[in-house]
Amino acid sequence: MKKHYKKKTFAGISEKYATLETSKIVLIPVPYDSTQTWKKGSRKGPKAFLSAAKHMELYDIETDSEVYKKGIFLVSPIVNHSISSKKMVQKVYNTTKKYLFKEKFVTLIGGDHSISIGSIRAFGEKYPNLSILHMDAHIDLRPVYKGNPYNHACSMYEASRKYPLIQIGIRSMDILEKKFLQKGNVFYMHEIYKNDLWMKKAIQKLSKNVFISIDIDVFDPSITPSTGTPEPGGLDWYTTLRFFKKVFQKKKIIGFDIVELLPDEKESSTDFLAVKLYYKLLSYKYELTI
Repeated sequence: MKKHYKKKTFAGISEKYATLETSKIVLIPVPYDSTQTWKKGSRKGPKAFLSAAKHMELYDIETDSEVYKKGIFLVSPIVNHSISSKKMVQKVYNTTKKYLFKEKFVTLIGGDHSISIGSIRAFGEKYPNLSILHMDAHIDLRPVYKGNPYNHACSMYEASRKYPLIQIGIRSMDILEKKFLQKGNVFYMHEIYKNDLWMKKAIQKLSKNVFISIDIDVFDPSITPSTGTPEPGGLDWYTTLRFFKKVFQKKKIIGFDIVELLPDEKESSTDFLAVKLYYKLLSYKYELTI
């Protein structure tokens, strides 16, 4: 499988901006989907993401910047589909920790949402006063699902026991998950769509240091159809960016991941949205942050 990932740079940027030494940003691809329970295929997400990146123009109009010049180091992907999800979580933890302690801004592209368990563990060790901003259609708070505590449906359970967990865009959950909710920290889509008052409330609940975990299905499937469990009634592009812009202006974002991209050979718009979102967040990080 590794032969599919020939050594390359993110978006084809010059090696000048892509070495570990010259890069402030690190991107870790994790093509793993062994815990997905409906459609599998998000293991192909990182490859589709990197392919779409080659067609992206690198000047961001809104921030009047070229953030790639901060340096983006593309790590060799964590590829091993035969290992257990527990071992994969450990690999993600080890790799994330390695680059965090090199003082890099670490980002990840999945893969199913189980990868976030490992990365959040590493961020939690590095940063005090951490909170998690979880963007998703699903609550992902099951302690165990189908006998596995490392299932994608459990991706936020461990974090919810340790940190403030602010969940945005939720519109699907099992009744058994209700008892694990952090009271007042869930912003449901049926409430969000009415007005923008939720943005201020959500940001006020975040601590100083924030890790963002983004499941692509937080968006409405009309703009992100290529995901494992598409749920109707999601966020639109500009509402999401407006919220993120406020978050980056008010809080210290210490890393983020984007997961659950399940590419479709006949539909590449979701791949491109994911990479545009990634680049936009980096632009906000280095042009707008406190």
